[in-house]
Amino acid sequence: MPQPAARLHAGGECGAARVGFECQGRGGQGQRLKNSRPAVAPVAAAFMPALTVLICATIRPFAAFTTDIHKRFSMSSYSVRPAVARDAKAIAEIHVATWQAAYKDLMPDDHLATMTVEKRQAYWREAIEYGEPQVLVAADGDQLVGFVGFDRSRDPKSRSTVGEIWAIYVLPEHWGKGVGLALWDGARDGLKDEGCTQVTLWVLLGNERALQFCEHAAGFKREMPSLKTVDFGSVKLEELRLKRAID
Repeated sequence: MPQPAARLHAGGECGAARVGFECQGRGGQGQRLKNSRPAVAPVAAAFMPALTVLICATIRPFAAFTTDIHKRFSMSSYSVRPAVARDAKAIAEIHVATWQAAYKDLMPDDHLATMTVEKRQAYWREAIEYGEPQVLVAADGDQLVGFVGFDRSRDPKSRSTVGEIWAIYVLPEHWGKGVGLALWDGARDGLKDEGCTQVTLWVLLGNERALQFCEHAAGFKREMPSLKTVDFGSVKLEELRLKRAID
């Protein structure tokens, strides 16, 4: 799938897997099972590093659990559904707006400016087309307000039953209103349906809002041995992997 120059992160509801979220690529890719999706096109592969935020054996299309997702959130003003090709631009706009809001006090302006809607639109268009990662969007009426990307873990030597939240972003004006939880719940359903038993995501230590969301709202726990330093333009930031059981 497409990969950003940095791993996608969990920005949490504020933007995170790196949850925020924009994740940079890490090196590893989980072993694919039989009947897995076709190889990802070069453009996609170049964009999504080996990320995050915010997964397991082959992910089937969302048709099997779309109905349950809509039932679960039908009482809310937000709806959650699988992304389609025409959503790519709106997803890119959410990605850029949330990235800039979540990381404005962590990263230099010149680095934040390298994230453009045009680049992100190309990335997410390919992600949706190839299903890597799987993408769900949250809508408030006709407006998309957030999205989550998830798939097998990209960490080296990870088991096929370990999933990963590659990215989860919600527009700043919708933070704290339950959108992030709705997206997380949809992603968890998708991973569970495919037999995943655990899920991970990566968060920048300075992204306190994302950490609060992941730990207190979504139930993730920190894996301190995973702590690493990553370059973001002229600054170095620490990122940490979090993990939890699917159930």
